Amino acid sequence: MLELTTALDPHFDVAYQFGALFLAEKAPGGPGRPDLAVQLLQRGIAAQPDDWRLYQALGFVHYWSYRDYVTAADWFARASRVSGAPVWMEPLAAVTLAEGGNRKASRVLWGQILKTAADGWFKREATRRLKQLDAMDQIELLQKVVDAFVAKNGRAPADWSEMARGGYVRGAVVDPNGEPYRLDGWMVTLEPKSRLLPLPWEGQKPL
Repeated sequence: MLELTTALDPHFDVAYQFGALFLAEKAPGGPGRPDLAVQLLQRGIAAQPDDWRLYQALGFVHYWSYRDYVTAADWFARASRVSGAPVWMEPLAAVTLAEGGNRKASRVLWGQILKTAADGWFKREATRRLKQLDAMDQIELLQKVVDAFVAKNGRAPADWSEMARGGYVRGAVVDPNGEPYRLDGWMVTLEPKSRLLPLPWEGQKPL
């Protein structure tokens, strides 16, 4: 469908950008085919060499799916040289090259997409991705707190209420969407129904 759509209208920007993000997304959100996302965006760039957003999207596939920060930075740098590209594209290439793989760089990338996306779907997806990064930070912090409880008591806590009574946590222990975090023994996780799943680190090293 994406091939047909872009063949009929080679200047249909949303099809390239949305299609690439969908193709690169791992199941259940997508087919997990970043190679097809790269091919789609390369066709888009061939048809629209003056569209900096396609260069940015291609860099993003290399960043997010392949963890190839050198190639990602190169595409961001190419985007910065396209007429009409925003001034932040060149610094983005430098940040990616210097700090690729950490959450700071990921937040910069998704934050810029949130600011510049013309399509509502992209804005919602960027918002979700930023919340995922916040959840990852929160889970790491909560895990340290739970580990401290286990070290002191020699067992996992029964629930968050016990943690609160012991002064380990305060208030509701919820993710960025307001859903409670789950205690699976001594492991802190998202609820299986959370809309933030799967987190980017699943099946690979954390960012």
